[in-house]
Amino acid sequence: MPQELMYQIALTRIPLIGDVIIKKLLEHFGSAGNIFKAKRYELERIETVGTVRAAAIRHYHNFSEVEQEIAFLEKYRIQPLFCTDPAYPKRLLHCYDSPAMLYFKGNASLNPPRMVSVVGTRHPSPYGKAVCEELVKELAAANITIVSGLAYGIDIIAHKTALALQTPTIGVLAHGLDRIYPSSHKQVAVQMLEQGGLLTDFMSQTAPDKQNFPKRNRIVAGICDATIVIESGIRGGSLITADLANGYNRDVFCIPGRIHDPLAAGCNHLIKNNKAILLSSAADVLDMMGWQARATPAPVKQPELFLQLTDEERLIMTLFREKSQRHLEELYLQTRLSGSQVALAVFNLEMQSMLRSLPGQRYELV
Repeated sequence: MPQELMYQIALTRIPLIGDVIIKKLLEHFGSAGNIFKAKRYELERIETVGTVRAAAIRHYHNFSEVEQEIAFLEKYRIQPLFCTDPAYPKRLLHCYDSPAMLYFKGNASLNPPRMVSVVGTRHPSPYGKAVCEELVKELAAANITIVSGLAYGIDIIAHKTALALQTPTIGVLAHGLDRIYPSSHKQVAVQMLEQGGLLTDFMSQTAPDKQNFPKRNRIVAGICDATIVIESGIRGGSLITADLANGYNRDVFCIPGRIHDPLAAGCNHLIKNNKAILLSSAADVLDMMGWQARATPAPVKQPELFLQLTDEERLIMTLFREKSQRHLEELYLQTRLSGSQVALAVFNLEMQSMLRSLPGQRYELV
């Protein structure tokens, strides 16, 4: 049995030790094994850990449940992904409360070039169903991996449409991988294992309890480049996912609806409050995300121009080579530079005609 894996799973089972605390401990000790081997006073010195949490770590001895879980993972060929694993979803690493441990079964990449979540009501109208199918078809044509929560309604329509188009689709679950909820979606889930996968941060024997779904939604929001909401009431899981996506500096798109339609209330609310971009077709997503194919090749920059860039400017240009449009907040998060350093670097790059500003604090590679 891999000892480090045992310690990694055990960390997630300790009371009062959540995902944020685990990552704080890892920054200091380097590995899960080192955390368990640390002295109590060493643990207590870590900010936000303190006496009570240090005692909880030192007193944890229930490794038998961890051994059972590892046996389950091995039996069903489930991939455990700790936050230090190279295969861990890189987009999630930028979310402060991302799960320390994930469990994945499937054959899709969790780090594809383009990834979009599609969520919405569990009781869509015929219009909502048709819009969902049309959008997923257009997204699939642009080689975008589709993510949703395997729930009734918009979720399962998105998954089924992606499967029909042989497009990778990933379902994020609010329970362990020893079951499928709702059970009526089991056949779809089995198909997804061959053409996508199932992802969760819950161990086996975890039931789909009510409190698990908002926790699940943070993965749906954080693992993707953008979130699309298709029909939603003024309350519900879709709006939670949209709010989480906004908090992670992800783009949110909503299908607008009639002002007196309860199924449109959530989407209209998000658009009205500038929490989402009005969406009329998948082309809006491709344009905003910089995923549209250029009609003509972009002019090649002369190498000598890049030699004149500062280290900060080079770092920012590297990000724009990966994705041609980015929000200013993305640059803060991914470069870890100060606000003034980013602002000065972006300004200089604009002056050199290497970047151009767009509405909404977004910038585009020229």
